[in-house]
Amino acid sequence: MRRAAARIDAATPPQRDRAVDALRALAILGVVLGHWLVTALVADGGTLRAASPLGPMPWLAPVSWMFQTLAVFFMVGGHVATRSLASARARGGTYGAWLRTRLARLFVPVAAVLAVWTVAAVGLLLGGASFVTVHTVVKLALSPLWFLLVFAVLTAATPLLVRLNPLWPLAVVLHVDLVRFGLGGPSWLGWLNVLAGWLVPYTVGAAWTRGELERPRAGRLLLVGGAVGTALLVGLAGYPASMVGVPGAAVSNLNPPTLAAVTFGLTQCGLALLLRDRLRRAMRRPLAWAAVALVNLSAMTVFLWHQTAMMATTATGLFAGRLPGLHTVPDGLEWVAARLLWLPVFTLALGVCWVAFHAFERGGGRCARRQPGGSRVVRVGHRGKTPGLRETRRV
Repeated sequence: MRRAAARIDAATPPQRDRAVDALRALAILGVVLGHWLVTALVADGGTLRAASPLGPMPWLAPVSWMFQTLAVFFMVGGHVATRSLASARARGGTYGAWLRTRLARLFVPVAAVLAVWTVAAVGLLLGGASFVTVHTVVKLALSPLWFLLVFAVLTAATPLLVRLNPLWPLAVVLHVDLVRFGLGGPSWLGWLNVLAGWLVPYTVGAAWTRGELERPRAGRLLLVGGAVGTALLVGLAGYPASMVGVPGAAVSNLNPPTLAAVTFGLTQCGLALLLRDRLRRAMRRPLAWAAVALVNLSAMTVFLWHQTAMMATTATGLFAGRLPGLHTVPDGLEWVAARLLWLPVFTLALGVCWVAFHAFERGGGRCARRQPGGSRVVRVGHRGKTPGLRETRRV
């Protein structure tokens, strides 16, 4: 393992900012762990229903603060996309070729998810599963796709966003919420925030590329300003404390994003910016960098299949009866303790999904490499010596 880590470390270009990859890996793992901890499938007779421990135990809301890390992912995405576009143009590449490269890496792996769950849904219905069960599991399995659609739209619009100040989309979110909640406007207005809300951290990433966020003062301003704003919105304006959706709640901070979700995201972005130097130092260790590099090489597979891994474990466990932390109602600390014990099993199931479907993500990468542009992450391993590490990726 140490020899393989040393190869990865030696094969990484010296100019690569490893803190960017570390932040992306932390954001992906945060989303995965968050879903595994706050999403439950409760066995109710012959039906599986979605539930959340945040409903009966609202004091667990801080869990969502730690694991709702999408804002960091969008910030890193905006930073990488704007930097990559500038690099491609400097080499004489076209916008169309650059966009095809990036979208291929997003959507090639999606084909496998859609194919598997189309067959699974038909099989469940033909096998006598209730419509509620099929709807629940398919919705959970495909829920990550909304993120890809938003991310793809922002990626396509990157040339228009390179110079955009984050205050502009933040103002849109503010006015949408003011009309929606303060003036009794239609609820559908909230869906304008799906783009505007995630555009805020994306343009923070663009500001990072422009060199406007290099000083610690910028990170502290985002951290403190976002935290104070979020506290005021939750404490005085009545926004939910949970930063993820809770089944049955009147308002969700995430679906669609609210002003509180956006200010909380700015808090996370500020903290991430302040941690960059520490992450760079930590990533000098070959083992730490190898772990981060491998997570980044498998980011799409992990993101797209982590819900499937959880549901496959849940479905398999039904053969042993209603198991605590897996099929029971998440209404007490006993459930939380039991769910923590299931996390290694979910990880193992996700590993099986990785073995089965990572080739689709690699296929996306090969497709992308036919286009000009991008920077090499690693090229490591030798035939017959280091299986699973012989890959090249571009960002």
